[in-house]
Amino acid sequence: MLTVLSRHRLADRKAWRERAVIWLAAVVTGLVVVAFSRLTEHAIDYFNQGVRRFWWMTLFLCPLAGMGIAWMTRTLFRGAEGSGIPQVIAALRDEAEGEKISFFVSVRIAFGKVLLGVLGLASGFSIGREGPSVQVGASMMYAFRRFLPKRSPRFAKHLILAGGAAGIAAAFNTPLAGIVFAIEELGKRFEEKTNGVLISAIVLAGLISISIQGNYIYFGRLAVDSIDYHILWPVFVCALACGIAGGVFSRILVRAAKPGKGRVSLFRQQHPYYWAGFCGLMVALLGAVSNGAAHGSGYLYTQSTLEGAMNLPWYYAPVKFAATVFSFLSGIPGGIFAPSLAVGVGIGADVHFLLGSVGALSIYALCMAGFLAAVTQAPLTSFIIVMEMIDGHEMVISLMAVAMLASLVSRLFSPPLYSALADIQMQRLGLAAKSGTGEEGNGARRDGDTAP
Repeated sequence: MLTVLSRHRLADRKAWRERAVIWLAAVVTGLVVVAFSRLTEHAIDYFNQGVRRFWWMTLFLCPLAGMGIAWMTRTLFRGAEGSGIPQVIAALRDEAEGEKISFFVSVRIAFGKVLLGVLGLASGFSIGREGPSVQVGASMMYAFRRFLPKRSPRFAKHLILAGGAAGIAAAFNTPLAGIVFAIEELGKRFEEKTNGVLISAIVLAGLISISIQGNYIYFGRLAVDSIDYHILWPVFVCALACGIAGGVFSRILVRAAKPGKGRVSLFRQQHPYYWAGFCGLMVALLGAVSNGAAHGSGYLYTQSTLEGAMNLPWYYAPVKFAATVFSFLSGIPGGIFAPSLAVGVGIGADVHFLLGSVGALSIYALCMAGFLAAVTQAPLTSFIIVMEMIDGHEMVISLMAVAMLASLVSRLFSPPLYSALADIQMQRLGLAAKSGTGEEGNGARRDGDTAP
């Protein structure tokens, strides 16, 4: 037995050093993501307090802050724009090697992502922290590569994959969603070398979040009514509505990220700061006409609706939809996970008003999973994130069905969002993308162009 143990990796000092480094990186990643979460909560509270006192301040704050954040992004933290998930996917591509990886993930980018994301939420933009947490997590894990033993089998890209998944796990307090996200969206494959220690890193980052913030559910646990065959018709309606809306949403973002020849595209390229100010003004106007519903991640509105403390107006979904699009177009750092869930709840409120045959919470859950799956075209991750909020196994099959169907409908309108945006990120470096999304061949972007 001693002979066998001496030959096993359990007795290998190099292997234990490798494990220690990866676990330490996971702990640091979890702490950074939790700190990011706390800062965004304070930023949203700060903005809401200011709006309650001076409702008109958003008309000045959003445009000026948009211009300032866009300037900081382009001059100090290039690579931190947008949600961050496309950058992580691009860093995992075979074409990104060596120094090119640092264009997508680095400590500098992680710091900028946190700083500018907090400033964006404090200024009223419709953005989330969950997508940026993926880039922050990948950047932090990647930074620990230098401490691994030489010739370690844990390659840099495995750390990026684990860090990105750990970011989702810590952001949503769901380690299972992080693992599925790594398989479905980031890696598109699951190599043997990414098993074991790196999966434990994903789980460890999620546990760090749970230990600090408590074993909370992202929106609170939803006690849905009993489900029977009456759910079938709402599943198809929700899948169709969310699939079309999510597909259009995704198509707008993909088209906007590519360089164009029209007047609007030329204005964006030649005057990016004025364009960011214009987008900020549009978000402010949407917030003014919706009594503030357009601002922030949408978390508070979503949570209040799910708890039954608020009835969303019919215009909430289109207003939040438009505010999130303009926030994305501005080029500032910010994600779309939380705003997408908010739009999904808004669609659910409208669908429930039309149908009314199934409980409101059931419709909300279906539309949250459906719209998120349609936008990201990652149905498994979307289904698991929403499933963690449901108190009852009756809806598991319904959530799986609506996520799959909405994702299929979305593909009629747009290629997979994050993969298409990752192709554009690769083109900025003059590298050929091989994701098969049909977005290749557009040529390298000019250095001054912006790809949110």
